[in-house]
Amino acid sequence: MDRLTKIGSVKPVHSTQVKESTLGLGFEKLDRAVFDPEKAYDKVAALGVKWIRIQSGWARTEKEPGVYDFAWFDDIVENLLCRGLQPWVCFCYGNSLYDEEAAKVFGAVGCPPVRSEEQKRAWQRYVAALVSRYRGKISCYEVWNEPDGKWCWKHGVSGTEYGELVNLTAAAVREADPEAKVIGGALCLYDLKWVRDVLATGAGRQMDVLTYHGYSPDERHSIECMRAVKALCLRENPAMEFAQGETGTQSRSDGAGALRGMAWTPVRQAKFLARHLLAHMFEGVKFNSYFSCMDMIEALNGTVGDKASYLDYGYFGVLGAEFDADGVSTGEYKPKPSYRTLQVLAAIFREEFSVQELPVRVAPADSSLLARREDPGRSLLSCGFAKPNGSAAFVYWMPAEILTTTYEATITIECCSLPGEAKLIDLLEGTIYSIPESMVENDGKGYRRFLHLPLRDYPLLLTFGDFAE
Repeated sequence: MDRLTKIGSVKPVHSTQVKESTLGLGFEKLDRAVFDPEKAYDKVAALGVKWIRIQSGWARTEKEPGVYDFAWFDDIVENLLCRGLQPWVCFCYGNSLYDEEAAKVFGAVGCPPVRSEEQKRAWQRYVAALVSRYRGKISCYEVWNEPDGKWCWKHGVSGTEYGELVNLTAAAVREADPEAKVIGGALCLYDLKWVRDVLATGAGRQMDVLTYHGYSPDERHSIECMRAVKALCLRENPAMEFAQGETGTQSRSDGAGALRGMAWTPVRQAKFLARHLLAHMFEGVKFNSYFSCMDMIEALNGTVGDKASYLDYGYFGVLGAEFDADGVSTGEYKPKPSYRTLQVLAAIFREEFSVQELPVRVAPADSSLLARREDPGRSLLSCGFAKPNGSAAFVYWMPAEILTTTYEATITIECCSLPGEAKLIDLLEGTIYSIPESMVENDGKGYRRFLHLPLRDYPLLLTFGDFAE
């Protein structure tokens, strides 16, 4: 970046200033009360994201048969809405009132109400009560969390059982609010046989949206896997939309949960966030959620009465936290580098924009800086975007192995018929650079060639016009 001229930085946008965005953040696990939302609301809203995933907490809400105490949930919903954030609800988990096995599991995680008619009827009553209460405030409801994994379907994973639960839940949702959207999937394993079994129940026709979770060091993995799942689902329901419901990683190597034990650092977490959210954005997802708002215990496999079994600390948050003796996130909730990266993406990719093919080409040239020819364009991940004001942008990066490699090189890019001043934005920390004339060939007829621009192992954004204003 030393040959470029720093001219500013991307200004944060508060969520109240954002009318439309695909970007969101996970606010999960309040069904198990593992963090204090009061200390998080303002910092989450200052990110400028829009969609906030919350978990419904059947066991926390219904502690006496047929009696629903939504006070805790009301508080969360109202605090999010008044800050310009749009909650969407994941219906989960089980309830010991109707399931002896759920009484043994911390938070009744992974104990779906599918094994008796009493469980199913109780679940439908609860779903209908919640949806009716928040009609006009919440419009999207997801059925369960990661039902294709044994940690969330503990008695044995079954696509058929899950499909039947989707059908039961969809009926209750639509009876309570005919305008609400039903979300299915929340899948993470991309097992086509499991998806086939779900669709065989007719559940695909009940899903307005299917969500998937992208936990892989390589951002290309879940996208490649999802393409087959999408093709299968669209055969059943051509109107189905798709959304990325969870992707994230830890900021340190000793964290529990997905991708545990790997050499994560705060900077690698920020790179992961930028690479994954943009890669999913390329796919045109309905919304795109990062997991999660803060460091907290994973609490997926705990046993009631055995505290040590669920004090499994994850460090997925864009906000860092400390922990008390019960595993509750405490302290100040401090932003990590990934917080700023998400803030930058949210400020730029808000309101109306589209993924679009642009007259842009990566055109490698011999580089004295590298003492070799630059990397071929096919080695990069890249995509074009356009906004209604006529501006455009081209994002690119080298998808180098994120856990072992810090990649720095250069790349030459040529474009035609893209008016406006060109700038380069570092999406990791939001610095905006002008490009000196010495790095630009311009024929005066709309063709420009940008010589030896920086190439990194995280996304850089070449903008034309007021794309980032």
